[in-house]
Amino acid sequence: MYGIGKELAVFVCAVLSGALVALSYEILCLFRKLVKHHLLSIGMEDFFFGIATGVYLFFQMFRTSYGSIRWYFVLGIVFGMGLGKSSLKRAGKMMKKILEKRRERL
Repeated sequence: MYGIGKELAVFVCAVLSGALVALSYEILCLFRKLVKHHLLSIGMEDFFFGIATGVYLFFQMFRTSYGSIRWYFVLGIVFGMGLGKSSLKRAGKMMKKILEKRRERL
């Protein structure tokens, strides 16, 4: 049985792992917007991204909780993905405002 300190550390690691997964997928989507892709290649990219994400999260779970599935680890991943996604959305809005102010000055 873990103590509350160890569980909190595992939760924080899960949040960071979820945020990293969300950031990685956003980078993949940005790459798709920059370079035109065929529907088959998009499917293959998503397939391999899903496999890579599964392997990464398995190793994170194995490293932090010795392979046992803990509900707070899964909850931390979901929370981290949501947090990462909303942070990226806010950063995008801030960048738009900054660029608009620069255009007004010029």
